[in-house]
Amino acid sequence: MRFLYRVGLLAGLGVFVLFVFGYSLLNTSVAAIAQDSDSVKRNKLGLQLDANDHKKQQDSSKGGRDPSLNTQAQGMFEGGRPSASPKASMHLAVVACGDRTNETLVMLKSALIFTSTKLHCHIFAETDLHFGFRQQIDSWPASIHEKLTYTIYPIMYPPGENSQEWKKLFRPCASQRLFLPELLTDVDSLLYVDTDILFLSPMENLWNFFSAMNSTQLAALAPEHEVKSIGWYNRFARHPYYGETGLNSGIMLMNLTRLRAFHFQDKIIPYYKEYKLKLTWGDQDLLNILFHYYPERLLVFPCEWNYRPDHCMYMQNCKSAETHGVRMVHGCRRVFFNEKQPAFKAIYEAIEQYKLDTDISLLLEGMKAKMEEPDTKASRCGQVANMFLKQVESSVRKASGETAP
Repeated sequence: MRFLYRVGLLAGLGVFVLFVFGYSLLNTSVAAIAQDSDSVKRNKLGLQLDANDHKKQQDSSKGGRDPSLNTQAQGMFEGGRPSASPKASMHLAVVACGDRTNETLVMLKSALIFTSTKLHCHIFAETDLHFGFRQQIDSWPASIHEKLTYTIYPIMYPPGENSQEWKKLFRPCASQRLFLPELLTDVDSLLYVDTDILFLSPMENLWNFFSAMNSTQLAALAPEHEVKSIGWYNRFARHPYYGETGLNSGIMLMNLTRLRAFHFQDKIIPYYKEYKLKLTWGDQDLLNILFHYYPERLLVFPCEWNYRPDHCMYMQNCKSAETHGVRMVHGCRRVFFNEKQPAFKAIYEAIEQYKLDTDISLLLEGMKAKMEEPDTKASRCGQVANMFLKQVESSVRKASGETAP
C-alpha cells in the first residue's frame, strides 16, 4: 500500500514539473515571437529606438506613463480630437528629453496663441515623458484643439548608428532633428524649433519663407551673430562653418522633400565621424559644416526670427528687430529660468501664466508688468522692452479690430 502511495506521489510530482516547464517554454516562445515582430516593424521603418526608450517601453508599469496603453501605443501616439480639421496647413517639430517637458509645452502654447492656421506638432521625446505631454495638451480648451493635432514619437536613430553617442551630442537628444527627413517621410515641410523658443508673432509669417526659397534651397536659418567682434564661430570654431559668423540652429525651416532628395542624412553622418572631436555645439556645428560646403542650399532669415540674449546683452545689434520688433525669442543658456537675463525670463513667465483662449490683451498686460520690474527694467535687454512687445501689441490691435498706428 505504501509502495503504491509513493508511486502515485512521484507520478503526480512528475506531471506537475512537466506542466510548469511546458508553460514556461510556451511563454518564452510567445515573448520571442512578439519581440521579433516588433523588431521587424521597426526595421521596415528603417528606425532604431534609443536603447533606454526600448527598455522603458517593455515595462509598462514604470514611470509617469499610462499603464492602460500597450507597448505599440507607447511607441507613438496620435493626438487630436475627432472634430479637428483633417489636415494641418503647417507642421511644427520639437525634441524634448530630460526636464524639458514644461518648457516645450510653453513653446507650443506660444505658437497657438498667435497662430490661426491649423497646426500639427511632432513631438519626439523620451518614453517616460509621453503621458505627461498627452495629459497636459489634452487638457487645453476645445477651441485650441480645433486648430491643433499632434503626434508623440520615441527617440529614434538610424540602424547601425550608436544611438547613445548621438543622443549625448550637445544637449540630450538635440541631434534627433538631423534625422527628421527620414523619420517623417509623409511630411513635405516643417518648422523645427528647440524647446527654449517662444513665438511672439504668427507662425504663418515665418512659414512664408518657404515661398521665398529658390529651387535649390532646402532649409532656412538665422545667423549665429550679427557682429563679428562677438562672434563665436569666427573666433573659436575648429571646423568649417557657414559665412562670416556661422548659423544658429534653434529655429530651422526644413523642406523635408528636398532634404531627402539631397541625401541629407547620408552627408551629415560622415561629417560627424570626421569632425566629432572638434564639435562644441553638436548638431548646430554639423549644420554649419554642411552649409559651408553647400551655401547655395540655404536661405538665411533675419535675427528678429531668432532673437537671443547676444542681441541685446552687450548692445542692441539686431537691426531688423528695431524695425519690426522681436518675432521669436530664443532663451538659450537657460535664461528663461535663471536671473542672468530677466527680460527673457519675464516673457517666458508671462506666457506660462497666460490662460489659453482668454483675451490676448491679458497676455500683453502681463508682459508689460513683468518688464516694469526694477531688475528687468535695469538690464540691457530690459531697456529694449518695446522690441519684445511690438509684435504682441500688433496682435492685440488685430484681435480688437484696430489698425496699426
